[in-house]
Amino acid sequence: MNQPTSLTGRVHVILPAYNEADSLPSLLERFAELNTAHPELRLRVLVVNDGSADATAEVASRSYGNLEVTLHNHERNMGLGQAMLTGLQRTAASLEAGDAIVAMDADDTHDVNLIPIMADRLAQGSDVAIASRFVAGGCDRTAPPFRRLLSRGAAVVFRTIFPLESIGDFTSGYRMYRGSLVQNAVRHWGNRLIEEDGFACMVELLLKLRYWGPVLSEVPMILRYDRKMSVSKLKLMRTLRQYVQLAIRNAVTPTPRELRYVSC
Repeated sequence: MNQPTSLTGRVHVILPAYNEADSLPSLLERFAELNTAHPELRLRVLVVNDGSADATAEVASRSYGNLEVTLHNHERNMGLGQAMLTGLQRTAASLEAGDAIVAMDADDTHDVNLIPIMADRLAQGSDVAIASRFVAGGCDRTAPPFRRLLSRGAAVVFRTIFPLESIGDFTSGYRMYRGSLVQNAVRHWGNRLIEEDGFACMVELLLKLRYWGPVLSEVPMILRYDRKMSVSKLKLMRTLRQYVQLAIRNAVTPTPRELRYVSC
């Protein structure tokens, strides 16, 4: 991918949240601590409240020290895919040169301290840094067995059928993207950048970004499912069906034409 490798701008964090009032306070406090410890990141957090029935919006509207937190509300629950799309579109519209985007879960199971490590990966030339459970040093032992089985099965299938050889954790919801890469994808795909409404949206996003030839890398993540306070939104059979549909659609979709890379 022909673009600068330095990471000199802000780090924008997208948190799609559905009924995460119990988990958000501790997560946002961790971000405030990270922002103090690493002022060079200049963190900006966007909480996309996806029609929550609890106090998610109220919690996201509180003050968390010097951390800049913005709230965007969906009037009704539209699913993870639409919440992620909203976050990417809103963030891409305000990016400046050298900025990066982090997408992660709002349930406090992801370690915010991986963000400086992922920022270093982008500074060294990666365009997407993925927090992976499946590389040396990564672990998902605290997750439920069915969830672990689904993630591993999906990884085997996707490594087999998709041309992203350097990636082991396709379904991780914790990633850092070079801002200009996301801007180009938003500009080209528009509202079709993410069409899946469930967990398969993270695989779909990777597949659509691959047309720009991004450099991908993984950093080890220890999933802290033991900190999760909200009910899991993952529906096993529905997610399996979405993965199959995504694989079929990817197989029959022609390569987009006239892709252009424009540095922000």
